[in-house]
Order: sequence, then C-alpha cells, then structure tokens
Amino acid sequence: MAAVVEHRGRRTFRGYAAIRHPEDPFDRASGVGRGRRLLFQDVPEAKSGKNRLHIDVHSEAGGLDRLVARLEELGATRVREVDRGPAGHWWIMQDPEGNEFCAA
Repeated sequence: MAAVVEHRGRRTFRGYAAIRHPEDPFDRASGVGRGRRLLFQDVPEAKSGKNRLHIDVHSEAGGLDRLVARLEELGATRVREVDRGPAGHWWIMQDPEGNEFCAA
C-alpha cells in the first residue's frame, strides 16, 4: 500500500496520506475524496498517552478473521482479543506507530 512507508527503521503511514471510501465522490484531477476519508498527518512529537481518536473498523458479517488478516498485511498488529458473547467480539489492534483501534 502506497500509504505505508519505511520511516526511521519502522513501518509508518506516509505523511498526509488519505484513505477514502471507493464509492464516495472524489476530485478526479487530484484524487481528493469529497466524502468519508481518513487523513494521516505527520506531527513532530511521539505519542505520549492515550489515543486522541479511537477508530472501530467493522467487517462484514462473519468476516472478522479476513479483516484482521488484511490489517496485519498492512502493518497492524494484534494486541488483545475481546469476546463479550452476545455483546460482541473484536480485536484490539495497533497501527505501525502504536495507535490502538478495534477490528470488529
């Protein structure tokens, strides 16, 4: 994925890389999305505490294993599995820079 690059000996998101939903409108000249998107912005300081934003990435019904495998291909790592029975089942994951998010 072009948004993930090697930086200071580790995998990280390329500065100002944006990921947009393929079905949302976008500017054909620039590729900039006009709908839902995530923008990864470089900041000079390292993460110093709890995430400023928490993201849940949801899979299609029965697709959690495929989603987790795809996220690992992109550089994410598994932190902990959470199984709350009827209340839900998900994985706490980390991106290449250590930011936590959930795959459900």
